[in-house]
Amino acid sequence: MKLVPLISSGTAGPLGVLHLPRLWLKVSLESRGALADGYPGAGKGFDQMVIDGLGLNRDAVLSYIADSRPTYPEFEAWVKANGSSVDAASIATLNAAITGYNHDDETRKSILSASGLPDDSAAPKDAVHLNNLDDWQEFHAAVLK
Repeated sequence: MKLVPLISSGTAGPLGVLHLPRLWLKVSLESRGALADGYPGAGKGFDQMVIDGLGLNRDAVLSYIADSRPTYPEFEAWVKANGSSVDAASIATLNAAITGYNHDDETRKSILSASGLPDDSAAPKDAVHLNNLDDWQEFHAAVLK
């Protein structure tokens, strides 16, 4: 069975980095052929923002997760040992970029529509919340329908 990654981009582990647990989950699933279709293990959006924001090498991240199969705490320890920007100020800057990112209008409308929600003033605008809605919809379609 292929799995929809249900850890939110708004979730941080002990290191305090938003999206890092989701990145670990997606790459872990992809490396075992278990990531739901349509999801990249490490895409160009939040995944790359986190890799770059922490001063990590993309290929090294992917290889470490695929080859070592670390637990999440082991992955965070590796990030601390290998990242060049894991200080509190860099993490705060990265987290602000993640929480402040909004999808374009077309993407927002598509996600809201697929979830049966109106695109009105009460609708979420930020990518973290919209991506949650998208994941929940994908999970429902894959598992509960």
